[in-house]
Amino acid sequence: MIEVREVKTKREKKEFLDFPLRLYKGNPYFVPPLYGDEKKIFNKDYVYYDTCEAIYYNAYKNGKIAGRISGILQKASNEKTGEKRIRFTRFDSINDIKVAKALFNAVEKWGVSKGMDTICGPLGFSDLEREGLLIEGFNELSTFEEQYNYDYYPTLIEKCGYAKEVDWTECKIYPPKDDDGSLRKIADYIMKRYNLHFGPSNSTQDFLDRYANQFFDLLDIGYKDIYGTVPLTEGTKKMLIDNFKLIIDIKHVAVVLNEKDEVVCLGLCFPSLSKAVQKSYGHLTPAALVRILKAMKKPKILDLALIAVAPEYINRGVNAIVTAELLRMLKEDGVEYAETNLNLENNYAIQNQWKRFDAVQHKRRRSYIKKIV
Repeated sequence: MIEVREVKTKREKKEFLDFPLRLYKGNPYFVPPLYGDEKKIFNKDYVYYDTCEAIYYNAYKNGKIAGRISGILQKASNEKTGEKRIRFTRFDSINDIKVAKALFNAVEKWGVSKGMDTICGPLGFSDLEREGLLIEGFNELSTFEEQYNYDYYPTLIEKCGYAKEVDWTECKIYPPKDDDGSLRKIADYIMKRYNLHFGPSNSTQDFLDRYANQFFDLLDIGYKDIYGTVPLTEGTKKMLIDNFKLIIDIKHVAVVLNEKDEVVCLGLCFPSLSKAVQKSYGHLTPAALVRILKAMKKPKILDLALIAVAPEYINRGVNAIVTAELLRMLKEDGVEYAETNLNLENNYAIQNQWKRFDAVQHKRRRSYIKKIV
């Protein structure tokens, strides 16, 4: 017997949060989010609830939890696109089509009750959350920024009537074996031609004080037409700053300024925290904190986080500057490679950027879509 219940009680909330930790226990590729951050989705003042509504469901099979799902009405996204969509996210299930169908039916009915006609996902409240269903690369370690899922998930979702909307690819990028310094020469030429220079900063706090607001403006402009993105709110900006304070190392940042000291390009890399949070299942135990600090001090893997370029500089080769800086970071002692995280498969500008490296595409993710009216 399959029963789906909206998550309301303290026990149901804990079951919702704990289910993926149990489902993936012992899986060497699954990387949990920080448990404390996930708990915040049940706070009435959660940062995204000023522009969103959300609902959460657990599925039980013979009285035992067997799956979960969340639905999101992202009002800012619908206002931007003129669509009537809900998103699904945080879908996890045992390999049972009846469980999956029961969960998706619940979310779809909720979407119809809100006057929506389409559902898509997995997408979070914004593209700053984990998004995309893994459809290739099940034997690869997930990054801290993205979600892992078992290889039976695509079949479950497609049997529920969902079809591909977009794909993202992910690559491991290594320094080119035949690097002749030409990329740095190109970057230096671009810098000189447009009278650009690197922005100084002597600490993470100094970096944030100097450049955060301009960076957020660039993100809103540069990402406004990217699939699944929504404008940053003051709340999400504050959340980002709080998170950046913990994981940014200024040696893994590239800030490019024009002659007026305005930010025209900025790129961020984070040290990989995947291994650091795995053992504690996302809980910030003392041992986990030690592992995080060690990973930050001497990273073996870098995760590419965000790159933003001012519109007037997009076709001027400024990306070569950030690419050259990434190459510099990859040559640091101990760094083995960088993970690109998600790149839309039809974003040819960013796809071509990785051709300068020894790049290995190792993962693919998908966002699905279904009409519900």
